[in-house]
Amino acid sequence: MKIGILGGGQLGRMLIQEALKYDDEWFTLDPAPDAPCAKISDQTLGDFADYDAVLNFGQDKDVVSVEIEHVNVAALYELRNSGVKVIPSPEIIETIQQKILQKQFYLQNDIPSPDFQIIQSKSEVNFPLPFVQKANTGGYDGKGVQVIKTDAELENLWDVPSVLETLVDIDKELSVIIAINENGDTAHFPVTEMVADTQLNLLDFNICPAQINNSTQQQIEVIVQKFIEAAKSAGLFAIELFLDKNGKVWVNETAPRLHNSGHQSQEGNANSQFEQFYRILKNLPLANTDSRGFSGMLNLVGEAGYSGKVVYDGLEEVLKLPQTYVHLYGKTETKPGRKMGHINVLADTREELLTKLAHVKSLVHVIN
Repeated sequence: MKIGILGGGQLGRMLIQEALKYDDEWFTLDPAPDAPCAKISDQTLGDFADYDAVLNFGQDKDVVSVEIEHVNVAALYELRNSGVKVIPSPEIIETIQQKILQKQFYLQNDIPSPDFQIIQSKSEVNFPLPFVQKANTGGYDGKGVQVIKTDAELENLWDVPSVLETLVDIDKELSVIIAINENGDTAHFPVTEMVADTQLNLLDFNICPAQINNSTQQQIEVIVQKFIEAAKSAGLFAIELFLDKNGKVWVNETAPRLHNSGHQSQEGNANSQFEQFYRILKNLPLANTDSRGFSGMLNLVGEAGYSGKVVYDGLEEVLKLPQTYVHLYGKTETKPGRKMGHINVLADTREELLTKLAHVKSLVHVIN
């Protein structure tokens, strides 16, 4: 099959790396000549948010998918109408890529999500503090999201269409990755626990399995089933969740693609999220997702004060460690907060895993 991916970043790179053991042709669309996928796919230079670029790219493919949701959906509808398979569906991509539509989707389908107000401009704000402002479009990796806690901070509001959302008193941040193929078969990976970098507002550590009780697990199972029924689409979806201090689970947001919170599955599960997504694109039997004990991931992120040609200081020390696996993204230039790679770790206990992750974090630094 000729498989086209909109976006040439690290998610696409790891998907293609996993799928190269099979016989398919891989094509990517990305505006950067040195995108992570450039050397392992047939890359077309172009903007995945541009109608003509997406249409021209996809028209000779058997299936088109995404590794980033900020793509031109109108072109995806047109491709599907012309007979190209589009996974996930243009409808669910369109819903998820706009925070306003995404929140309305949760409300309409009885999926628990924090209370919210929709605004088109900051003059419309009528919502109790504290709250989170989420710009309607374009947000990723902590961008397009800000917390407003005081009256003084209202001056910082972005004057753009947004969702204002009640600030949850968070006990834990969780994630569950769902797989749905065209036959309607479903599977999901064990729930993972996310530890955020509060300065960068993106994922620092990921821990699998999450340390949660039966009530939390059951709430998540209900959310998963409601999402599957409402999405009506094949695909791989990552649902990010909040567990509040009263034991209630809320949906934060959903990604219609591979996700950072599933990277530890490369070595930590019987099959990875990348193997699973490949099988979805081909409508093959879904892969086993069982855990292989305790696993975790550390993001390698460009350090503050460093921009330029990347150096992974301390990486040789990391490579000496047992059950430790390095994944670099092929990005030659680092800058503060840029995701450059990740390191997966396996362990026999949660305590051992946390100790190992902290040790790895102390050893390696992304500088220039």
